[in-house]
Amino acid sequence: MTAPGGVGDSGGGDAGDTGDTVAAATRTVRAALIDSDVDVVEVRSRVFEATVRGERKLQTTVRFEVGDQALGVHAFVARQPDENWEQVYRWLLGRNLRMYAVAFAVDAAGDIWLAGRVPLQAVTADEVDRLLGSVATYADESFNTILETGFATSIRKEWEWRRARGESTRNLDAFRGWLDRDT
Repeated sequence: MTAPGGVGDSGGGDAGDTGDTVAAATRTVRAALIDSDVDVVEVRSRVFEATVRGERKLQTTVRFEVGDQALGVHAFVARQPDENWEQVYRWLLGRNLRMYAVAFAVDAAGDIWLAGRVPLQAVTADEVDRLLGSVATYADESFNTILETGFATSIRKEWEWRRARGESTRNLDAFRGWLDRDT
């Protein structure tokens, strides 16, 4: 998974203290993720991927990277909007004002991510749980708005194609209100 930016670790601290802090944070993240109700994989040393479930966005993979000074958190939310990207990005920036520990970000391709950093000294099992909950909530709550605003034309084409062929439109039920209204 490619995430916007890096963990951004730099600066001070005794190498021995840093190593102890990194090891403690790594153990804490590993244990917290294993104890949570998510699928988790340790991709490589100090890097974990957890899959959280949602209602609108059915699943989101959250990457935790234990750096030398901070725990980086990254989760892909949606690809670059096909249309109205300015409106989508403006809405996401407004959402950032009300969010805990992570914020929406856009990578060089225009894809939408959730990203955050927490100092290693603040990494506890409860904080890992809050980070998982934040990502799951923000990705899920925002998903349909991102789709409605940034992919309306594609959704409409899919809706019309399915209806013309008598196919199920169940996977588009979340958008039925404005799709039926505009028909």
